[in-house]
This record gives sequence, C-alpha cells and structure tokens, in this order.
Amino acid sequence: MKLEIKNITKSFEDKEVLRGINYTFEEGKIYGLLGRNGAGKTTLFNIMNQDLPKDNGEIILDGKQLETDDIGYVLSTPVVPDFLTAREFLKFFIDIHKDKITEPKTIDQYFDMVGILEEDRDRLLRDYSHGMKTKMQIIVNVISNTKILLLDEPLTSLDVVAAEDMKNILRSQKNDKIMIFSTHIMELALTLCDEIVLLKNGFVEKLDMNDNDGNKLDEEALKDRIINALRTAGEANA
Repeated sequence: MKLEIKNITKSFEDKEVLRGINYTFEEGKIYGLLGRNGAGKTTLFNIMNQDLPKDNGEIILDGKQLETDDIGYVLSTPVVPDFLTAREFLKFFIDIHKDKITEPKTIDQYFDMVGILEEDRDRLLRDYSHGMKTKMQIIVNVISNTKILLLDEPLTSLDVVAAEDMKNILRSQKNDKIMIFSTHIMELALTLCDEIVLLKNGFVEKLDMNDNDGNKLDEEALKDRIINALRTAGEANA
C-alpha cells in the first residue's frame, strides 16, 4: 500500500503555507512529521482528511483518490461526545464498525489497552481530562481500523507511562497501516518513528538518518541535524 501526495499547495490570503508537497508514504511504517510552529503540519493533515480544501495537487492511495473512509485522525485537541459515558461511546462505536473489526475485544479489554481505570469507564466524557480523551480517540481509531492514521500531537498531554503505553499500541498496529505522526518533541519522533519527514518553507523532505559511511546516527546527532535543518527554515522565513 502506498499513499502518494502530489504537488499539494495551500495559501491563506497572501500567505503561501504549502508550496508543493510531494511525498510517498508506505505501509508498515510510522512517519514522524516535524516542522516549526506555523510550518503547515496541521494544514496538511486537514487537507488529507478533507476538512480543508487544497488549492492544487492530488492525494492517491494505491492508484485511486484518497477517501475519508480510509483515514483515521487523532486530533491535538480531542473531540468526543461529552453527553455520553466512555462505555456508551465505545459500545456505539463498536456497533457501527463491527464489520471492520478483525480481532474483536470486549469493551473492557479496549479500556485495559489504554489504561483507563475501571472507576472511570462509566463517567461522562465531559468529565475526562485532555489525556483521557486522547486515549479514547486512540481506542476508536484502533477499532475503526483505517488504512491511514494521522496523529497530530497525540501524546503531549499524557504522562510518561501512558505515553510509552500509547507508543507500544501504535507500534503494534502499524504493519498494515500508514501512520503519520506530527509532533514538536524530537525524542518522541526518534523513539517511535521509522522515518522522519521535515516540513519547511512549504515543502517536505526526508531526513537522512545516516552518516557519510551509511551508519545510523545516534540520537544526539539526529537531534542536531533536525535542529539545524529547521533553524535554516526559520531563517529563510524571517
């Protein structure tokens, strides 16, 4: 499975945010999408999810136009139905996606998967913290089993234990999916992602993670390479 982004452009009035995005994403990988504030990461996600119209270009999944049914989207600000309890929401979501579930679990098994405690499972979602709502978003995207999963800063509201658990869940789900993970936290990207993509000056490029001899750089060297690349982008926009 391949997801091809071809010459995607987007402007807001006189500000050109995306100038020509071209990239091919492949099944079985988690991609880290890194860029400075305002680089256009969320704009690109919203275009892919058809929440925002593109100016030009096309997005192709295995030779066909990408459809919204193919995409799951974990938002940086989680949106859940506040008037339902967590259990009611999961039951409803399981019922409407039962044909897509290849390995069915009970509702409590899904709660266990993301570490939502028993005493919280029948609470209204409006009383959930930001981090708990993010966990619910991840559960429902596991259930819906989409081909593409967009993750916009999903782990920043979680404590270190919960964040590590979420990383393990994402790794366990990646084999038959394409996951694109947007974050400002380099450590998350470097420990979770198979490939790093930099969004700068309206374009994307793959980060070379190897040294001149073809050996993978250590984490500190990778951080330096990312910072230098994105600092250059900031200077170009100054």
